[in-house]
Amino acid sequence: MTTTSPSNPLEVLRNRTFDEIAVGDHASLQRTLTAADIQLFAAISGDINPQHLDPEFAASTPAQGVIAHGMWGAALISAVLGTQLPGPGTVYLAQTLKFRAPIRVGDTLTITVTVIARDETKHSVVLACTCVNQEGQTVISGEASVSAPTLRFERPRGTLPQLRISVAEGDDLVRVPQSSSRPTRNGSRHPTR
Repeated sequence: MTTTSPSNPLEVLRNRTFDEIAVGDHASLQRTLTAADIQLFAAISGDINPQHLDPEFAASTPAQGVIAHGMWGAALISAVLGTQLPGPGTVYLAQTLKFRAPIRVGDTLTITVTVIARDETKHSVVLACTCVNQEGQTVISGEASVSAPTLRFERPRGTLPQLRISVAEGDDLVRVPQSSSRPTRNGSRHPTR
């Protein structure tokens, strides 16, 4: 049987089996926080803390403005583990997190996981996890323990569904200001600084 692979490696979703993983291996992704990310995370999680959604309230807090849910950043760690290292077939066993600084709309995070230990008997891997903003500041750090896959997985990468946020007038869930932002190539908005 012949298999064909897309010519662009970003078009393929593949894992690294436990036997292919060595201490020091690492993987990263980058993501820029948008107001829509905060709104969607609040809607999905049910966490409607005004620190994340109400600019007037948020301005009176120690963070002095709207910030992302900490678990939004942590979810990006999960994305690296589940899609890159080890990748599909990974089972989360444990995660520690330290939230070191707020993440604000427009911040671009680089999320990196690095293998720091392997357990041959359990096929488990421990990875150091960091989320670093565009200024080089670590905003989240921690360690993840995962069960690494033992079987190879490779297939064309699927696409995420297109989502649209619809806000009814007077909807208190979405109060992140849009007026101080600029459109990007893909239509999302980033604040001007």
